[in-house]
Amino acid sequence: MGIAGSAPAYSISATTVALFVAVGYGGAASLLYCGFFMFGIVFAFNYLSKSDSTAGATYSWVRRALHPFLGYMAGWALIVSALIFMVIATFPAGSNILGLFSNSLASNKGLITVFGALFFLMMVAAVAAGVTVTVKVQIIMSCVEIALLLLFAVLAIVHAHATPFSWHWFAPSIFNSGGTNTFFAGALLAAFYYWGWDVTANLNEETKTTARVDAATSTTSTSGLGGILGTIVVFLLFEVFTISSDMVLTSKQITNPSNAADILSVLGQDVWRGWGGKLIVVGVLLSTIATLETTLIQVTRTMFSMGRDKTLPSALGHVHSLRRTPIVATTVVTIISLALFIGSQYIGSVATILSDGYNAIGLQICIYYGLAGISVVVLYRRQLFKSVKNFVFMGLWPLLGAGFMAVIFVKVLPGLNNTTLIVGLGSMALGLIPMGWYWFKRAPYFEVPAKEDRHAILQEITQNL
Repeated sequence: MGIAGSAPAYSISATTVALFVAVGYGGAASLLYCGFFMFGIVFAFNYLSKSDSTAGATYSWVRRALHPFLGYMAGWALIVSALIFMVIATFPAGSNILGLFSNSLASNKGLITVFGALFFLMMVAAVAAGVTVTVKVQIIMSCVEIALLLLFAVLAIVHAHATPFSWHWFAPSIFNSGGTNTFFAGALLAAFYYWGWDVTANLNEETKTTARVDAATSTTSTSGLGGILGTIVVFLLFEVFTISSDMVLTSKQITNPSNAADILSVLGQDVWRGWGGKLIVVGVLLSTIATLETTLIQVTRTMFSMGRDKTLPSALGHVHSLRRTPIVATTVVTIISLALFIGSQYIGSVATILSDGYNAIGLQICIYYGLAGISVVVLYRRQLFKSVKNFVFMGLWPLLGAGFMAVIFVKVLPGLNNTTLIVGLGSMALGLIPMGWYWFKRAPYFEVPAKEDRHAILQEITQNL
């Protein structure tokens, strides 16, 4: 599920153009440096999952470690980022489906909207069928997707290159021409590449081997292991295909606006003319299916947890009696996502929608990943100096990850356009309304955990380490 959540084929296909526009041949370096800090957040989620197996994930963890208001906004950041993602992921899905039949149809915005909406509804139906069905389908799709990506990685390596490989692409000096602003613009997009592995945490309550049971015998929770392994795999795939695109394709091909949503099909046609482009599109479609499903799981489980805590309408906490899925939350997300998707076709080109959407989500990722990185340090503060491993994986690395997210957030704000700021920060500001309302209604969630309660949590964690 960690691999499916990050959706390597989708992320590569849909985001490579935006990353190249932002940093040129520095894409591999952006993914490398951001990947290092992202692993700090991955380890934070691992240990936080060990402390509390909850579908709410950061929404619950940040409340306990820091403050209920911060916990609420962490949960809200995940919700709005997921809703925005439903829009920008459905565009490439519609384009890729049409591209299987005709390249000209793949750029028709109206048809993309229709086919994308139908595609999205199919994903909703799959998720509503239950997590057991979803996981089995995800395993099959992820295996096929990875096999296709590995095949095309080999083909790209042996193919004639438009640009020779250079180790300079990994060096910090690759960003010299644009300065720190270029570096952080690339880091923001790289964060979006990795985003999604944390769906494993939202499935804590539906995992057969719970995090607390694992904690008694292992330093890795079930969901944490999925996140760690998934991030390692997608990191390698991201690097291979970013380098392959830089070598095989010309800069003109990469930056062509018509390729904004499906650069992998262009790469596929270049390394295997005829069937290549069509075959890699199948991989992208499977990846898009996977990431839409995992994003639906994330947002509906978070809304379910908030509904259960009565920090959003309590109906969202209702579970289908047969499928055991949060049916009301799923229905609400479906309606809102379709409305946003249909409405977004009037605000600009597909390339513009995708670019602004990635950056807006990047801001929201920085918020809730950063809070998670700080939370694990606070929650485990009494265990940090008991071993080198504890200090590195519970403290130093997560704190570096959180700090990196904070710096990205601050550095990129001045360079973002108004649309990105309105979507990214305006949607976050909307969360203050329900938070204020349910705080006024004295929802128990907003009671600050007593010191002894937090100490009890820490004691339990200590016993399980």
